[in-house]
Amino acid sequence: MAENKSGAFLGGLMLGTAIGAVTGLLVAPRSGRETRQFLRKSADALPELVEDLASSVQLQADRLSESTLRNWEQTLNRLRDAIAAGQVATQEEYANLTPAEEQRTTSAPYDESLR
Repeated sequence: MAENKSGAFLGGLMLGTAIGAVTGLLVAPRSGRETRQFLRKSADALPELVEDLASSVQLQADRLSESTLRNWEQTLNRLRDAIAAGQVATQEEYANLTPAEEQRTTSAPYDESLR
């Protein structure tokens, strides 16, 4: 679920960037030469921007991975505890039922008082 949200966010970010760039070029009050210089400077800064974005995405992925691992370990521990408690309860219940079963087998084969 979180992967879908980050993918949608990045897709929206890229789409918004493209729409903003096209709109900016169409309504720019600068001349063609000034616009080309601006675009050249922006293109020169793009690798740094991409590197920063990649670093940020990697940090978020690492945090998400660590958080998911901690949650998974906590869930496994709770599941192990629940299974152990269920086994103990089953053994106790079986121990409580065993004497009643022994009484039935030692009494007469057909005893109306047990019904």
